[in-house]
Amino acid sequence: MAPSELSDSTQSGDTAVSAHLKARILAEALPNILQYDEQTVVVKFGGHAMGDRKLSDAFAQDIVYLKQSGVNPIVVHGGGPQIAAMLKKLEIKSEFVHGLRVTDKPTVEVVEMVLAGAINKAIVSAINRQGGKAVGISGKDANLMTARKITEMPDPESNIMKAVDIGYVGEPSQVDTHIVDVISGSDLIPVVAPIGVTPDGETLNINADTFASALAAAAKAKRLLLLTDVAGVLDKSGKLVEELTIPQARDLIRDGTINGGMIPKIESCIEVAEGGVEAVVIINGTVPHCVLLELLTEHGAGTLLRAEAA
Repeated sequence: MAPSELSDSTQSGDTAVSAHLKARILAEALPNILQYDEQTVVVKFGGHAMGDRKLSDAFAQDIVYLKQSGVNPIVVHGGGPQIAAMLKKLEIKSEFVHGLRVTDKPTVEVVEMVLAGAINKAIVSAINRQGGKAVGISGKDANLMTARKITEMPDPESNIMKAVDIGYVGEPSQVDTHIVDVISGSDLIPVVAPIGVTPDGETLNINADTFASALAAAAKAKRLLLLTDVAGVLDKSGKLVEELTIPQARDLIRDGTINGGMIPKIESCIEVAEGGVEAVVIINGTVPHCVLLELLTEHGAGTLLRAEAA
């Protein structure tokens, strides 16, 4: 049950019902809290929830509650709409190739300013307002995320790799988790902007899902949560698929159940699960307290993908 339901019941004035409800929620949550004790959970925060104050505050509460419960959350955030708005304001034209923003030198400077600046500090402030102690960094800090430029991508129709020139857009090549390990090992919560750096010191824009996936694998996270604007994977009747194994996910891609923009997201999840992360979850970030619902209740809030059946 969501924390908001607990709050509503408490405000009703029925003390006995409230106490019973609290006990039931704790009984359901405690086994899951113990399961995640001192474990790392990487959470990619993105989508419309970032622009909604109530959802953003609920997300920040969830992250603080996890830290207070002995979990080590690492937050990675996106910022596509905010970048687009700033580029428009500065009259810098933007185009996309296979879903990735073509990023020239002026654009990457704006991307870094928005991601590592305004957005990162807004999330840090939201967590701090809820009683946490967040620290904002990017993938450039302490060489957290060394990256290489993307020079080829699969053609959407033939799936054959073709050469592309999309500028300062990168993919992870090496992850050094030292800085997030140090931060997480204290009472602090790392909030990471998906900016990478080449060995030569060039700044690269990295897709937030890709960044979070690489970080989760390197940090040996127990869970990777990807907050999106959709419920998760839907079957052909439109019903949420609550759990998938890697073979099942590949079958759904082959038969067309998983299609469009969900394909690269699921393929990324598969790669992470094969890399040692216990499970990856695509969560509907527009559901208040979706992180706590997914981790600390039996109901979940999206589609969980693991290497094999539990």
